[in-house]
Amino acid sequence: MDVIPAIDLLEGKCVRLYQGDYDRSMVFNENPVEVAKEWVERGATRLHVVDLDGAKQGEPVNLKAIEAIVRAVSVPVQVGGGLRDRDRIAQLLNLGIDRTIVGTIAVEQPQLVQQLTGEFPKQIAIGIDARNGKVATRGWLETSELEAIQLAQQFLQTAAIIYTDIHRDGTLTGPNLDALREMASAVDVPVIASGGISSLTDLLSLLSLEPLGVTGVIVGRALYTGDVQLSEAIQAIGSGRLQDVPPDLGFSSFA
Repeated sequence: MDVIPAIDLLEGKCVRLYQGDYDRSMVFNENPVEVAKEWVERGATRLHVVDLDGAKQGEPVNLKAIEAIVRAVSVPVQVGGGLRDRDRIAQLLNLGIDRTIVGTIAVEQPQLVQQLTGEFPKQIAIGIDARNGKVATRGWLETSELEAIQLAQQFLQTAAIIYTDIHRDGTLTGPNLDALREMASAVDVPVIASGGISSLTDLLSLLSLEPLGVTGVIVGRALYTGDVQLSEAIQAIGSGRLQDVPPDLGFSSFA
């Protein structure tokens, strides 16, 4: 299971939101490239970047920062936020992005997304952000009547399903294991968990879902606050236990 650091961009800065609320953001670093390089140095094999401005405005806004991150690191970078047409997705892929994440258009234009998964094999992931089981769109500002699992089952050829429980996101209250289990059991697509990770214990709790297809976990606030140290997390997930994990000196830029 991959432990994937999250880099959320708002006005060019690395921030974290609380339950997706743009009015409850905290700036952790004004240089996201520095953040990306540090995570890779600490063992990250993939980075998860979200253009929060783009998600809100409906088109990518932080392209310069995203391109700089891709150029600065040697690991795959997946990006979401404001990707609502084919040209924007192609633009990001041309920058060297490994995988683009679409959410709103999966709900509003599912046929287009089906076409895109054929045109860009293994480079389109579906971001499903759920609030009480219902899919939220447009930067989490709107909630549809569509069930998260119902949406996921429409896209069985996608690279991955990135499932976020909005009520857990940024709260450090632990992952929604029941919802993740239901999602992974309902689709034959890799599922990446997101939202609520607060400790190594939370990460290890996800290992029981790995046989069902939960192949990765995105960690945000807990890494930035120091509640989870990335190198420890990677080793703990790899060994499946907490004991014998050496101490990490922490990320002095954040903690």
